[in-house]
Amino acid sequence: MEKIEFEKLVVEALNDMPEEFQRNLENIIVVVEDEPPIELLDQMGLRGSGTLLGLYQGVPLNRRGRGYSNILPDKISIYKRPIESICYSEEEIKEKVRKVVMHEIGHYFGLSEQTLRKIGS
Repeated sequence: MEKIEFEKLVVEALNDMPEEFQRNLENIIVVVEDEPPIELLDQMGLRGSGTLLGLYQGVPLNRRGRGYSNILPDKISIYKRPIESICYSEEEIKEKVRKVVMHEIGHYFGLSEQTLRKIGS
């Protein structure tokens, strides 16, 4: 899949979120990258043993206090090649992108990995 098509899937996933979530997104950027950096996989202990589909980096909304201002935006990275590598069709890619975007947005709102897995995200 061409990168522009993949990016459109990410935008669709963001636009399909309930409006109450969209309204509460602030100081965050979402980017599409081909693959996670090797250094990041090493830091996370995933090199050779796991697949990283997306990553939230920042201060979750529920942990921001009064002093949270003039801060660089939080970042969600969606990794194109790992998602494509586990999907067999464009429809599967679309669904996986939606799930990964929602999962990472869940981290932005302060949900833990364990909670997100319980709710199937």
